Amino acid sequence: MAVVEELIRKEDDGTLSFGNFELDSKKKLSDFEFEGDLYKVKTFREITKLEKNGLFVYESVPGTVVTHMKADDTEIKFSVEGYEDASVTLELEPEKEYKVYIQGTNVGKMKTNLGGKLLLSLELDPGQVSEVKVVKL
Repeated sequence: MAVVEELIRKEDDGTLSFGNFELDSKKKLSDFEFEGDLYKVKTFREITKLEKNGLFVYESVPGTVVTHMKADDTEIKFSVEGYEDASVTLELEPEKEYKVYIQGTNVGKMKTNLGGKLLLSLELDPGQVSEVKVVKL
């Protein structure tokens, strides 16, 4: 998988891709329109962050590349790649239970906190893509 040179883009399958962990300094792009919403991305080697209409959606430390992200009321799924293990935070519904799948394996149920944050630890190696799916119970 290649990094997203334009920082954020709409894919032909109607999903969203963003992030570039190869950048040495922070780059950002605001007001990217996708399905009637405005997105803002900040990305570089140390962090990748996505906001939708000014609200938090995704953050990884260190930076990652996310491709084919699709979210609805019941699930969010995406592919992620990074140069090393990453901590990923997603903004979901507050105090709800979710079933988490990584590489198609059910890794268990997790509950979001009062702010709706769900924290995932992903084992990533350069060139390896990890598939993530989070399903609301």
